[in-house]
Formats: sequence, structure tokens, C-alpha cells
Amino acid sequence: MKISLIISTYNRPDALKLCVKSAISQSTAPDEIIIGDDGSTLETKDMIDSLRLLTQIPIIHVWQEDKGFRLAMMRNKSVAISSGDYIIEIDGDIILHRDFIKDHIALCRPNHYISGGRTYLNRSFSEYLCSEDKLDYPNFMSSKIEYKREYCIRIPLFSKIFASRYRKNRTGLGCNLSFFKKDFAAINGYDERFEGYGYEDSDLESRLKNHGIKKLFAKFSAIAFHLWHNEASMTNLDNNRSMYEQSTQQQKVRCVDGYDKYLKGKIEVAEKDIVVVTADYEGVSDNG
Repeated sequence: MKISLIISTYNRPDALKLCVKSAISQSTAPDEIIIGDDGSTLETKDMIDSLRLLTQIPIIHVWQEDKGFRLAMMRNKSVAISSGDYIIEIDGDIILHRDFIKDHIALCRPNHYISGGRTYLNRSFSEYLCSEDKLDYPNFMSSKIEYKREYCIRIPLFSKIFASRYRKNRTGLGCNLSFFKKDFAAINGYDERFEGYGYEDSDLESRLKNHGIKKLFAKFSAIAFHLWHNEASMTNLDNNRSMYEQSTQQQKVRCVDGYDKYLKGKIEVAEKDIVVVTADYEGVSDNG
């Protein structure tokens, strides 16, 4: 099974650097790393180029023009260009435990998707890690943790016991999520009507469940440490919540404005719909 790790980012190269370093240090390596970039400046591109020198794992940088918070669109594009059978999604402000990918693989099974939690690091420790370019993994009792410290306890045996029981009726977070690519395609991926912060991941999970894909929760495994940042703008949150509630009530499976628009042909995807950032890239438009 080929694994594609998708990392979403926007103008936070210091955090992304730590995130990618934790990804290339995994006990079980992904087959490729795709960085889905929602319009960052060239500083992010230059940093990614430097990280490519540290690993043999292919790192693909997918970029779209900055037109506001368009995470759903960016994730669809990232999945479209991936070559993996199985997709693991994280955010670019996450530091992964070295067994993060190993844990997702250990839990995965057909007709299921996996959701996980995250442990929030406090501001001072997060700023220290970013400024010093340093990976560190605090333990359960550490004062460096702000909250959700229970999510940094790793007991693989317990994880298998709790996976189908814990939080099975609640939606999770797109920053720690994995699924089979064919299941994602069956529901047409993320609904791109969701713009701005919130509910695009909840909607995706709801439609996966309506399609008959069951949830597993990575309790006691797939540990992710979230670096502190200022809260995102919530200006479109109410509209996104309303769309999610409507989709849930109607028990929707496929969205209309989703993933399939990027599958008209590999040449068209690469040249028109998706900008793949190469070392000599200097463009700033969606048309590359």
C-alpha cells in the first residue's frame, strides 16, 4: 500500500519546517510528501527546496493563489496529484510523533477512515521550537503542554481496543485524518463551497459515513503536537456551519463542487488546475 502524506500550509514556514522534519524522521516513512499551499509567499517555497536536500522521500509542493482561506480546494488538489492508495492528512503546524504514520497504518482497514486528536503546546514552548528549529516531544506531565495532554499518551494495544468505540459518533479534525483514496473519490472529496475556517472536515466525515465508511479513532496512538498560533478568523463560520448542518440533515454522500474537477487528465491537472512548484518557479497565478 502506497502512502501519501498531505501537509496543508499557509505562510508559516518556521512551523512547516518542523512539521516536515518530523515527517521525514518517521519510523515508517511515507512514499511521498505533498505540501498543499494555500497561497504562501516565496519564503515557503525556498524553505521547502532546502528540505528536499535532507531526504530521499519525494516532496511535492502544490500551490494556489492567495484568495482567502480555501483549504477544501487545496486538499482536493493535493489528493488529485497524489499517487498513493492511502492518504494521511495533517496541518503544517503539527509535529508528528516518530510512529505517527506507523500508527495510522496499523489501524487502517477497508471501509474505514481514521480520525485522531492533537496535543496543544503552549505559546512559549512553540515559539522556542520554531526559533531554534528544534524537534522536541514533551511527555504527558510536561508543563510545555497547554491542553489535551491525554492525546500524547501512546499505548498501541489500547489503541486497537478503543479504535471502534471512542468518539464514534463525533466528527474529528482534518489535521489528523486518513482514508483510502478510492473512498475519498466516491464522495467527491471536500466540498469547495466551504471557504473560511471551519466544518469542511466535519462535512467530509459525515459524507464518508453516509457512504458506509466507518470511523476509527486513533486514541492512544497517532500522536500529533500542535504548535501555538493566533486564532484563525471566524468570519465565515456561521455560513459553513449552516452548510454542514444542511448536508447532514439531507444525508448527502457526494458533493457537487469537489474533487472530480481535477481529474480530467494528468496533463490538464498539472498545467491548468494545479500549480506544482519546482525549483525555478517564480509564478503567482493559478494558471502557473
